[in-house]
Amino acid sequence: MKITDLNGEQIDVTDLTAAIERAAYFKNCYHIPPQPIADSRQQAYWSDIYNKLIALQGKIS
Repeated sequence: MKITDLNGEQIDVTDLTAAIERAAYFKNCYHIPPQPIADSRQQAYWSDIYNKLIALQGKIS
């Protein structure tokens, strides 16, 4: 299974459950002290990955 990230790179997904868990964790991460620009980019990236993984899971089920 493959998904494409926001940078246009293809990512091979070999363990969908683990990938969803990891993306769910990272989409809520932020720096301490906060770095608004870096944090918003990182959260947008991981939210996109998470949503694509959930969509992929829906196609498989």
